[in-house]
Amino acid sequence: MIEEIFIRNLGVIGEARLPLGPGFTAITGETGAGKTMVVTALGLLLGERSDASAIRSGSAQAIVEGHWLIDQDGSVADRVRDAGGDLDDGELIIGRSLSAEGRGRATVGGRTTPVSVLNEIGEQLVVVHGQSDQIRLRSSTAQREALDRFAGAGLAAIVGTYQGVFRRWQANQAELDLLVAESDRRAREAEDLRLATAEIEAAAPQRGEDDELAERVDRLTNLEDLRLASAQALDLVSGQNSDEAADAISLLDTAKRQLERVAPHDPELAPIVEALDAANIAVSEISGQLSSYLGGLDSDGGRELEALQERRADLAALVRKYGPTLDDVIDYLDQGSGRLLELDTDSDRIEALVDEVAADQALVVELAGRLTAVRTAAATRLAERVTAELGALAMPNATLTVQVDDRAEYGLSGKDQVAILLQPHSGAEPRPIGRGASGGELSRVMLAIEVVIAGNDPVPTFIFDEVDAGVGGAAAIEIGRRLAELSHSAQVIVVTHLAQVAAFATNHLRVLKDSEGSVTASSVEQLEGEQRIAEMARLLSGLPDSENALAHARELVETARALDA
Repeated sequence: MIEEIFIRNLGVIGEARLPLGPGFTAITGETGAGKTMVVTALGLLLGERSDASAIRSGSAQAIVEGHWLIDQDGSVADRVRDAGGDLDDGELIIGRSLSAEGRGRATVGGRTTPVSVLNEIGEQLVVVHGQSDQIRLRSSTAQREALDRFAGAGLAAIVGTYQGVFRRWQANQAELDLLVAESDRRAREAEDLRLATAEIEAAAPQRGEDDELAERVDRLTNLEDLRLASAQALDLVSGQNSDEAADAISLLDTAKRQLERVAPHDPELAPIVEALDAANIAVSEISGQLSSYLGGLDSDGGRELEALQERRADLAALVRKYGPTLDDVIDYLDQGSGRLLELDTDSDRIEALVDEVAADQALVVELAGRLTAVRTAAATRLAERVTAELGALAMPNATLTVQVDDRAEYGLSGKDQVAILLQPHSGAEPRPIGRGASGGELSRVMLAIEVVIAGNDPVPTFIFDEVDAGVGGAAAIEIGRRLAELSHSAQVIVVTHLAQVAAFATNHLRVLKDSEGSVTASSVEQLEGEQRIAEMARLLSGLPDSENALAHARELVETARALDA
């Protein structure tokens, strides 16, 4: 149940707070005062698409906030907690803001969430009916949905099972069709993959091998330069191959001896002697390394170089075909092997799919038959009960018929085509309500359907936006009475321009319009006592101060109380 709604800078509403609560709330006001903005605000809280043009002129942002009382152990509470929101003693706060730049923000229980979460929650909390919903009721889909809601949980369980099987059937059929249609292409792909994997496996490339080969080729190509430079360096370091000049080791040794001779006379020379000794050791190690390096140089690198160049050429050919890098070639082998395994099992997969598709098709047919049976039985009950309601809504001679016909193909909802027909009076031919009902009659049919369905598919809150359009007199009184009856089991919020409907409300809100210079602003006030009577008089005659209109308004309120007692 919605406790309260707060609106700021939405349409013509500058700022308004709507106390709602249980029972039947009627929202009235002059044309252009902003009654429809109340429904727009509710729509935003329920996840409808936002529109920056709805922001009040001159404002940077519009804000809507709703306070709901919900069951702390129910599915809505669970969804709120899943979204990270919190409840305060069963109170849920939902917020929505819109900016003039087109950005928006939604919050549930104090936590920012995607707008889709509002939609999920709203579907369980509120049913909204407006004039656009009357138009929608003309569609076969909306009529089937109404019948399914009336049929209740029993049908919903079968629909859930059916849809799971139907989706699987369709997916498997699509895969089977693809495999059969592309069998030749897939066979060619498998053969190409076989040749490619065989070629790559024969070469057996290793990750990083191309870089390693490049280094080895570079070394062998420059082998003589490496040998000459290393030998010269060794001569300079240790003088192993030359007697012409002093080598680095000898020079360091001589320097060390010279300083050792005089070091006792000056302590500052001691660390220098130690450094010369360490340098001598380091150079000796370098000499050993150079000797080892020269000994390891292959004097016959020509044959190895030729073999390495051949290997590089083989790898380059693979890279050109399956590259652009050697790692890509190896990845191609890994992925291709898996793909080849998949392609080679096509025949097995096709055989399995044929069996699965046939089994699911048979199950779809069976479940669709069960859906038809349940819908057909529910259609009879719905037609009888709605017809009785229409009699109470000043359509005593009208008869509603709900037909369940067979469609050409199976769909996600089964194989049923649902049509709601209206016979406005005896002797007339039943016609689809989209063509056989006026706007006022369609309003009453929609209300009658909702009242009947509410017993099987309870919803906490119903919102009706000018459901009484095109209706007046006794029919309007009956609409008000039925809305009051519906409010005994659910919260009912009605935007109306008819006093006959508003008279049945237990909570009456008026949207007021004033003027701030050239800008119209609206606010909302709760009416009681004589204020309410004056508003009822205005609705009846446009004259809130007329004694006759006031007397008529009082009489209407008393009549409503008596009828709803």
